[in-house]
Amino acid sequence: MVNLVKGQKVNLVKESSAGLNLVRVGLGWDEAQRATGLKAFLGIKPADIDCDASVILCGSDGRIVGGSIRDCCVYYGNLRHVSDAIIHAGDNLTGSGEGDDEQININLSRIPANVAKLVFVVNIYDANVRHQHFGMIKNAFIHLVDVRSNRDICRYNLTDNFSGMTGLVVGELERCGSTWEFTAIGRGVENASRLDALINLYR
Repeated sequence: MVNLVKGQKVNLVKESSAGLNLVRVGLGWDEAQRATGLKAFLGIKPADIDCDASVILCGSDGRIVGGSIRDCCVYYGNLRHVSDAIIHAGDNLTGSGEGDDEQININLSRIPANVAKLVFVVNIYDANVRHQHFGMIKNAFIHLVDVRSNRDICRYNLTDNFSGMTGLVVGELERCGSTWEFTAIGRGVENASRLDALINLYR
């Protein structure tokens, strides 16, 4: 397994078993310790931080493909791409528990020819209403698994301070001829309480 740093790339085929086809992308995070205050004193439990992982489909020009959100994005409201190449395993509303919080399964051989890049993003749902941001999240990571061998290909731990940010561009999986490369991005985005804000970065 390759442990990536921000900006580093890895060739999936070179780092995995021969005939790589099925890839599982796992994303995880934990809620950081919250400061105590009047609400805690009064026994008022703060709202859970609901992080949503999604994948945005882009063409060779770096812009989204298709005419609707269902064409260009797989997320909790559209769990399966029309090509069946990308399937989201479902929404985790709290991020509790060990390991992956959300998973996205990808069949590389079924990705449409007009798709050159998959962008993996995470946003905090209703962050503006709940006054939440990624400074309240710790241990965020993404890792890619060769499904056939069940072996990690690469992992990227996000260690930057994302205080004030409500969205993250975590990484990109890009078509390079007959192979695919993953790049660790780790870019914070403000005002991303809704997925549309992240999709608009690629319009």
